[in-house]
Amino acid sequence: MVIREIETKDIMTKTNLPVSDFAVNPYVGCTHACRYCYASFMKRFTNHPEPWGEFVDVKNWPAVNKPGQYAGKEAFFCSVTDPYQPLEKKYGRTRALLEQLQNTGIRIKISTKSDLILRDLDLIRSFPASQVAWSINTLDEDFRKEMDRAASIERRLNAMKQFYDAGIQTTCFISPIFPGITDVISIIERVKGQCNQVWLENLNLRGSYRKAILEWIHEHHPELDDLYHEIYAKKSREYWSKLDEEIRTYARKEGMLYVRDDDQHRAPFGEKPVLCNYFYHEEVRKSAKK
Repeated sequence: MVIREIETKDIMTKTNLPVSDFAVNPYVGCTHACRYCYASFMKRFTNHPEPWGEFVDVKNWPAVNKPGQYAGKEAFFCSVTDPYQPLEKKYGRTRALLEQLQNTGIRIKISTKSDLILRDLDLIRSFPASQVAWSINTLDEDFRKEMDRAASIERRLNAMKQFYDAGIQTTCFISPIFPGITDVISIIERVKGQCNQVWLENLNLRGSYRKAILEWIHEHHPELDDLYHEIYAKKSREYWSKLDEEIRTYARKEGMLYVRDDDQHRAPFGEKPVLCNYFYHEEVRKSAKK
């Protein structure tokens, strides 16, 4: 693992992401080394020769400038890294930024695959309407180990439960959904007593990891070769449409609200989790440009 500290002028980056006004990334790279990580495209800009998952740049930045400008805005931790990857325990860059932003009136959204975030529960709770999401796309620990080096599923679920019990808005982010492998309904059944929302996202194969994922599928699940060819070579949406209807039917039966991705930021939090259809990357990118 290649680790270096770097200086950056500003940690608050304005973004067109539909979930926030600012994207913040205290690190470049991530030790989770997820096989399917879309953020691996960052290597084109950072010129790291190391494989994705084998390097991390730890950012240092000056004090947040004009903190009053962030009142009523939203910041997303993080768009291209995990803010609570294991190195955070040593370097504390995510915590440092949270402390700098405290009492500015900014709202925060955090996405992670870690339970290290429990360290900062009280700090996160001090922000207005804070939200925390954990990525969980399987309950099968063997499959999880094949796909990432992050915390175990049970550790993520335990952290989610503690945040939920503390009154912080929690989300189970079922992402990415692997066709024929990810059992979406089973995951929802497991988390529905400890989260406010369930987000859904399809496996979007692109860039350098497309070939690696398809080879892994062929080696470990050759029975799915035809399905993946239909989805990723022929661009068929039939699988996603059927899954959409299956989840819609389940939500109706369970009395859960099921909304499209462009409505999810307006979905109310209630006793039962809100299910958000967030399948198609192409549609998300279009909405982000509006």
